Amino acid sequence: MNLGVTFKIAVRALRVNKMRSALTMLGIIIGVSAVIAMVAIGAGASARIAEQIQSIGSNLIIVLSGSTTSGGIRLGSGSALTLTEDDASAIAREIPAVEAAAPTMRGTAQIVYGNQNWSTVIRGATPEYLVAREWALDYGRPFTSQDVTGAGKVTLLGQTVVGNLFGDADPLGQIIRIQNVPFTIIGVLAPKGQSSSGQDQDDVVIIPLSTAKKRVLGVSQANVRSVSAILVRARAPELISEVVQQSTALLRQRHRIQAGQEDDFTIRNLSDIFAAREESARTMALLLGAIASVSLLVGGIGIMNIMLVSVTERTREIGLRMAVGARGRDILTQFLIEAFTLALIGGITGILIGIGVSALLSSLARWETLISPGAIVVAFCFSAAVGIFFGYYPARKAASLDPIEALRYE
Repeated sequence: MNLGVTFKIAVRALRVNKMRSALTMLGIIIGVSAVIAMVAIGAGASARIAEQIQSIGSNLIIVLSGSTTSGGIRLGSGSALTLTEDDASAIAREIPAVEAAAPTMRGTAQIVYGNQNWSTVIRGATPEYLVAREWALDYGRPFTSQDVTGAGKVTLLGQTVVGNLFGDADPLGQIIRIQNVPFTIIGVLAPKGQSSSGQDQDDVVIIPLSTAKKRVLGVSQANVRSVSAILVRARAPELISEVVQQSTALLRQRHRIQAGQEDDFTIRNLSDIFAAREESARTMALLLGAIASVSLLVGGIGIMNIMLVSVTERTREIGLRMAVGARGRDILTQFLIEAFTLALIGGITGILIGIGVSALLSSLARWETLISPGAIVVAFCFSAAVGIFFGYYPARKAASLDPIEALRYE
């Protein structure tokens, strides 16, 4: 029998029982749409983590000063300024895998421009800070090593600060006051957005490190070269572990820390933290996708059930067709096409609903979603495979009927 004729007969048989066919497809529809929506949520979470890594700076390692103990209470990292600018220079000079090492200090202060004021983070840094953070300028120029050496009163502003002090006006060349010290704005930083902890990274003012120590944040007179942290950027992701190990060894040597003694500094590998989060997001996406795939299995069992019922109902029809010359493979093909068509239509409908649900979640629930073409292809192919797999047994049963016994069936 011609394949086209077989297909028409199969489609006509499905149209006879439209409601039953629709209910049979429901499991496939739910399964496919759930798989696409869940994978979209997982992919969106992974993309968001990648954005956070990019915004903070890839290949970034943060070296924090040690802690102090007061009255038996241990304060947090950075409470004792055990790091120096010389440590940063040594890391950049002696570790080949390091691209940049930026000493930095952090504080908060009220900044004033005209009749406007704003409380923000003040970051004292060197030109290497922008390299380590992969932070570009929106416009203007960065400060130079001469600005640091001469304690220049120049500053770079984040987008949030610009918006609150200047609105739509151009801030370049304007004078702001930090702790009553006038600073000239020489550049505006490109937007970074929120960090992984929800902190606004654009709410910052960056000034030369020497100026921050002398004029704004202050520094211990016992060690005027001390800093609270050093930002280290590795040349490649695969070199991060090497940089951590070599930096630890170098700093222990420079700080004369004996074997068995605790470090007077802390090294945080942000890549490991984000990699763990990304792996968690990926695992969750796979788990959600696997749970959603159960619906496809249930839908396949539904197809098998309905096809078995259909074979029973159409036993006399099958016997009649065989009596007039239809071969077993024609009957097998017909019922396989019916099962495949049910899964195919269900899969297409599920894809459309899954895309719609993903868009709805992104719009209403504010969840980051990312439609994956690969997930669509896999869900579609899986639904088609379900139709063929679960439709084969009923089709085989129909093809193996004895024509005489089938004609006698009541």
